[in-house]
Amino acid sequence: MPHSDCLGASQPRLALYLPHRPNGLPQLEDDLSAQALMATNSNHWRKIVSLLAKIVSPTADDWRQFRDDRLFQHTSLCFAPALSNCADWHWIGGKDNLRRFEGLIHQAQPLTVSASVAIDFNQRLLLTPYPDYRQLSNEVVGHIRAALDRQGFYDDTARWQP
Repeated sequence: MPHSDCLGASQPRLALYLPHRPNGLPQLEDDLSAQALMATNSNHWRKIVSLLAKIVSPTADDWRQFRDDRLFQHTSLCFAPALSNCADWHWIGGKDNLRRFEGLIHQAQPLTVSASVAIDFNQRLLLTPYPDYRQLSNEVVGHIRAALDRQGFYDDTARWQP
């Protein structure tokens, strides 16, 4: 993918696909960190980055530290409607965003606790509402983490080191 279509790790554990880019993209491409992204953008992006950290952090209680220190060593934000071949897992946030992925065939099954969240374990695809606290509560995030944990998402502890 062109560099401006993704920010973060070149081989992410999880890529989050969003329909729009953050402000300050050229500066973020040069020096990406959660703090820089949050400082140059609105509270909206702080919520996105925090939800990404809550889901990806190998230790649920340590998501803030993970967000601030290592988030973009293990994740990427992608803006083009095409799944990256480099990502282990793919997270498409929002129904309108999902419509941009023409021809994407999946068999994502809804989580029993939240019909608006679905996972296709074979394709390693997570489909959720747009990343916002109102739609992805801590309870729903906990269920997503549990489903990913059952698939071994957090198992490779060596991979999570800085």
